[in-house]
Amino acid sequence: MEQGTLLSELPAMRILENEHRYLASLMDEWHAIVLDFQNDRYTVDRAKPQFDRLRKLLNDFKAPLRRHFHKEETYFFPRLGKHIGYDQGPIVSIEQEHEEIFAYIDHFLHYAGGEFSLEEMKALSRDAGEAFEILTVHFVKEETVLFPMTGQVMKPAEQEQLNKELYTLIVE
Repeated sequence: MEQGTLLSELPAMRILENEHRYLASLMDEWHAIVLDFQNDRYTVDRAKPQFDRLRKLLNDFKAPLRRHFHKEETYFFPRLGKHIGYDQGPIVSIEQEHEEIFAYIDHFLHYAGGEFSLEEMKALSRDAGEAFEILTVHFVKEETVLFPMTGQVMKPAEQEQLNKELYTLIVE
């Protein structure tokens, strides 16, 4: 799938897909720093400002990600769950991933304040790397499994209502 290509024909799902693209662009920025840590590309002098930048980027990333997840959990998942089940199956695992992603980000942010050796910064940055990997697969699962189900199981009136509910910004 190309970066600019949207898979869904449904307006509501296109909103979520567009948000995925926006979030992925933010993720690419902080993930590049993670990769540089993991591939030993930093000297001690260069590592500290990059680690501080990673902390700031991740902290800034949390707000739009939280808004995106909130929209899915408040509107999309309950509406889809009426048709495919809400207590087990794909929605449950997707919601668990939401929690897991924030656990990695919050763990990083909780421990990332302070002075660290290069090896400690490299170790801490692994949490951000885990969040990136889970999120990347998470977006693909939503777009290839959940989003297509919407068109198959929801009536046009429900799809239209969902579109109205999702039509809000995730940035301030």
